[in-house]
Amino acid sequence: MTQSADRPRIRLKPKANARGLRHGFPWVYANDIVTDRRTRKIPAGALAVLEDDKRAPIALVAVNPESKIMCRVLDRDIDAQLDAVWFETRLQRALEMRESLFDAPYYRLIHAEADGFPGVIIDRFGEACVIQPNAAWAEAHLDVLTAALIKVTGVTTVLKNASGRTRGLEGLDDTNQTLHGTAPDAPLPVPMNGATYMADLTGGQKTGLFYDQRPNHAFAARLVHPGAQVLDVFSHVGGFGLAMLAGGAEQALSVDGSAAALALAASGAEASGFSDKFQTRQGDAFDVLTQLGEEGAQFDVVICDPPAFAPSRQALDAGLRAYERIARLAAALVKPGGYLGLCSCSHAADLGRFRDASSRGIGRAGRQAQLIHTGFAGADHPQLPQLAESGYLKAVFYRL
Repeated sequence: MTQSADRPRIRLKPKANARGLRHGFPWVYANDIVTDRRTRKIPAGALAVLEDDKRAPIALVAVNPESKIMCRVLDRDIDAQLDAVWFETRLQRALEMRESLFDAPYYRLIHAEADGFPGVIIDRFGEACVIQPNAAWAEAHLDVLTAALIKVTGVTTVLKNASGRTRGLEGLDDTNQTLHGTAPDAPLPVPMNGATYMADLTGGQKTGLFYDQRPNHAFAARLVHPGAQVLDVFSHVGGFGLAMLAGGAEQALSVDGSAAALALAASGAEASGFSDKFQTRQGDAFDVLTQLGEEGAQFDVVICDPPAFAPSRQALDAGLRAYERIARLAAALVKPGGYLGLCSCSHAADLGRFRDASSRGIGRAGRQAQLIHTGFAGADHPQLPQLAESGYLKAVFYRL
């Protein structure tokens, strides 16, 4: 008897997009599924066979009746077994690509659906990895995933980060854990773009550091000249500011609402040898930008990398207004001939809408602009072509 014969069946409604699923779309929404008492009783994280409306099998899926994304495609082979070999094979494939791209083990190792692990994020920090199992199936298979991760990478520490709204939508807990080894008792140094960043793996945001902006940090560093004054707003642990100092800037001011993040940024500046060139200012970004304008401050390069202002379609209009306002306030602080970089991690705001909002804000500040570069997440954050949400990060750079 095959493995699939023992698994429950999930059937699509006649009007559901079975063709899209066969061509690579990885999600099945609850309103596309024929649901009855049997399907609603399938435990969260259990495996099932997805069928079209004519009962032809499509894929092996993970089920969560509590989530709007009721099924996540795991494998085209409906008889696949999620054993150690299954996890090790996919992890090895992901590792090979990262090792070909980076000369040191600091990167996003698993980027969810694009690496064949729906809802799973794994960031690597040398001998430590942080897993975000943001889907019920991953939580249910966390032990075998952890064991496979240790075997494939050889890391000595594996942590579970349970923060973020996605786990709540999946009905999962928010409890962090040490899954293997010993959690670091201090932030870890991470080398990137000629600077050193401090990653707090146990108390920082998400996994401790955002690797996705690495190529955009590098581009911003190319914009500075000796003597350049730069401003990094929503700086977190110093992302753009430290990279621009490494690129030759004379002075960097990092602005963030989090005192803990700014302390990590200052530690990174010290570790990089930039302490005398690095300043911080804690406060609401909109308020600080307004204050800097009133002070008559001017910078050669200004970067704004806010959190997601439009985390959902319902928040899109308000989010676009916020992006426009940020652009207006920031543009006023850029010296003539200087540069402005604006970023968005809101998947609901596509590139066109985000760029238009940014350009409107610059115009409202009375500035003329040239759009010189558009950046995205680095190659360790691959996109699944069929899933627009996997291409969430956009960065637009202007010369004013």
